[in-house]
Amino acid sequence: MLRWRLILGVLLVAGLAGLCWLDAHAPWPGLYLGPVAILAAVLATGEMLRMFRAQGHEPTAWPAYVGTLLPVAVSCAAVSGYAQPPVFSLGRLGWLALALVAGLGIAIVGEMRRYESPGHSIVRLSLTALSVLYVGGLLGMLVQLRLVEPYGYGLGAWGQLLPLLSLIATVKLSDTMQYTFGRLFGKHKVAPRLSPGKTWEGTIGGIGSATLIASGALAYILQGSSGLQPLMLAKTAAFALTVTIVGIIGDLAESMLKRDAGVKDSSDWLPGFGGVLDILDSLLLAAPVAYLFWGVAL
Repeated sequence: MLRWRLILGVLLVAGLAGLCWLDAHAPWPGLYLGPVAILAAVLATGEMLRMFRAQGHEPTAWPAYVGTLLPVAVSCAAVSGYAQPPVFSLGRLGWLALALVAGLGIAIVGEMRRYESPGHSIVRLSLTALSVLYVGGLLGMLVQLRLVEPYGYGLGAWGQLLPLLSLIATVKLSDTMQYTFGRLFGKHKVAPRLSPGKTWEGTIGGIGSATLIASGALAYILQGSSGLQPLMLAKTAAFALTVTIVGIIGDLAESMLKRDAGVKDSSDWLPGFGGVLDILDSLLLAAPVAYLFWGVAL
């Protein structure tokens, strides 16, 4: 299993690097990464439905897929060169907010069409709404990071990918270091009922090492191109520390869903990794935080 995990890990990193290179040189941002996000939304929705069914619930599939895909598709349209007029004072996020509302409306209409007798609709509708918000909304925010341009740094085409790549690199570095420190020194469980393998030693080691490495690398990239003051190091450290901690919460949140459903992984299509939700769990909840940092603080 470890061999498969290493092989697939290398392939995933190489594939992501190749897609990012293509996307950085594409006529408009998101040309190559957008379809990947759409595919991820479809697969993740299927995994959510699988966990719901493992609990004996049967939410209506089509409102879950359509309602979840809508905010992701709207976000992909925003990065595909289509000029969306601002909505209210929220700009592009206004379209994501409207798509979420529409997705919830689709979930309600779908359940209304299915209603036959009391006792099921509230649970089914709640589960569909969870899929729309958790997968559609948070994955939509992850896509929106592709639009956040670090103005004033002169980083070129690759610089436009920096907000998205900085989140992925920081959170996945934290995941890797947590695993390493946990295997070497782990004794005290963080949340044994949710994630028996996660220890305080691994968590603290992962947070500390990922924050140091990611903040130093990010500050070097930004300072090397713009000549900013050392205050940038404090900002990048705050960014790395915050997204790392929120990423851990996101990881535990998905573990809670899996535990409640009685499944080990969200799916088994990637040996050693599980499913799409198992890969994205720590990124989804951290995406809005990263968006806020790049839009305001960095």
